[in-house]
Amino acid sequence: MRIGVYGGSFNPVHLGHLIAAECCREQASLDRVLFVPAAVPPHKQDRRLADAADRVAMLSLAIGGHDAFAVSTVELDRGGVSYTIDTLTELAAAHPDDTLVLILGPDSLAGLPAWREPRAILDRWSVIAVERDGLDDLTAIVRSPAVAAVLGPGHADRIVGSRVRMPAIGIRGSDLRAAVAAAGSIRYRTPRAVEAYITAHGLYRTP
Repeated sequence: MRIGVYGGSFNPVHLGHLIAAECCREQASLDRVLFVPAAVPPHKQDRRLADAADRVAMLSLAIGGHDAFAVSTVELDRGGVSYTIDTLTELAAAHPDDTLVLILGPDSLAGLPAWREPRAILDRWSVIAVERDGLDDLTAIVRSPAVAAVLGPGHADRIVGSRVRMPAIGIRGSDLRAAVAAAGSIRYRTPRAVEAYITAHGLYRTP
């Protein structure tokens, strides 16, 4: 099987995440997409996340009914700062007969130079990047000096050539959290079941 590995804080999961995952599943011919919520994202160590159990519950609600989507708690079970190299190594050991494909959003691709062992990731696993129509330019990202230095021409060409295109969905988790804190609406930006969960559990409200 070709398994897409889609990491993030998912704080909370929203429709942009789901549309990106579905576009990757279809365009990259993935048999399965694993949503991997981070324990402590390396680039967000100073930010407070909703409890792991809540983020897993919201993901489970969001992907319910989609046979090709699943949640992996590998990073939450491991604890500590969630480095992608460790996650892929662990998942590869658990899925020795499958092909793992790392899914990157444009922001993650741009931040690749700051990752732990990015060249080891690129050399061992396939990587696909998502480009939102009219919002992102993957060609410009891979040509930026820092990213180009990590990728090299071979990886850069492959990432651009295999890019996954999705509609221009500009939803961010920070916007949803801010809306909830201000007693605003988040309807149509996250699945209704996730919205109801946030309300029922009092998540993201201003203390």
